[in-house]
Amino acid sequence: MVDTTAVRNYLLELQKNICDELGALEPGTSFRGDDWVRDEGGGGQSRVIEGGEVFEKGGVNFSHVFGQELPGSATAARPELAGRSFEAMGVSLVIHPLNPFVPTSHANVRLFVANKSGEAPVWWFGGGYDLTPYYGNEDDCRHWHETASAACAPFGKDIYPRFKQWCDEYFYLRHRDEARGVGGLFFDDFNEAGFDTCFDFIRAVGDSYTAAYLPIVKKRKDTPYTSRHRDFQLYRRGRYVEFNLVFDRGTLFGLQTGGRTESILMSLPPQVSWRYNWQPDPGSDEADLYEKFLPPRDWLAKP
Repeated sequence: MVDTTAVRNYLLELQKNICDELGALEPGTSFRGDDWVRDEGGGGQSRVIEGGEVFEKGGVNFSHVFGQELPGSATAARPELAGRSFEAMGVSLVIHPLNPFVPTSHANVRLFVANKSGEAPVWWFGGGYDLTPYYGNEDDCRHWHETASAACAPFGKDIYPRFKQWCDEYFYLRHRDEARGVGGLFFDDFNEAGFDTCFDFIRAVGDSYTAAYLPIVKKRKDTPYTSRHRDFQLYRRGRYVEFNLVFDRGTLFGLQTGGRTESILMSLPPQVSWRYNWQPDPGSDEADLYEKFLPPRDWLAKP
C-alpha cells in the first residue's frame, strides 16, 4: 500500500525538526516561513534563513505537487512512465554558512508516485545528503560518512557503499573534471524492498542529517578566518551554482513542472565569485582541498 499521507506527515515533521535544530545555533536571526500554492496542483512551504551570524543563507523546503504528465527529468531513466500523471513530495534543503571553515550541506528525501488509469501506481523514493567543504578537515569528513553509514546499516551491508558511490558519481562537475564536495549518499528510483521498508529507510536518512551536520557546524563556526579564506569560499561557491543550474535533477524537475522559482533556486548562495583560470598555490590549504578531499575516498577506512 502506498501511504502518501504518512509520508507527507513525516516530511512536514522533518522540515520543522531540522529548522528547529539549525535555528537553535543562530543567535542573530531565525527561519521565516513562506507558504505557496502551485496553479497546476499542490504547493508547499519554504523556510528560509538569511543574514545570520552562523548561516549566511539557508532554506528548508517542503513541497507536495501534482501534475498530468511526468516531465522529461523524471522519465529520462524510465521512459516507460512517460505520459503518466504524477504526485511528488519531498523536503529539500541547502545550508550556506558564513564561516569558510564550515562546509555547505545539502539534503533531500522525496517520494514520486506515477499513476495511470487501470494500472497500479508506480512509486519510488529518492534522496540523500552531501557535504561541500571549502577547507577540508579529515575528522569532519569521517564523521559525516560514519553517520551516513550508520543510518544505512540496518537496511543491508551494500546500501552505504552503493549509495556513496552513486553520490560521488552524481555530484560531479563533468565540465570541470572535479567533484562538488566530499559526497555522502545519493539514491533514486528506490523501491526494491517494499514500500514500508523503503519509507523506513528515507526516515533513517532524513533523521540522521542533523546528527551528521550539526557537530561539524558547532566545532567550526567560531574558527577565525581571513579575507583570503572568504575569497576562496566565494570562488568555490561558484562550483555549487554551476552544478545546481546545469546538472541537478531537482532543479530541472521543479522548473520543468512549473514550480515556484523562488523555492527552487533557494539553493543558490547569497554571494559568489568567479575568477578566470584561477589556480591554488602549491602546498596551500586551498590546494589540499583539490588534492586530498575532492577525489573520491573511502572515508570509513582507518587513518
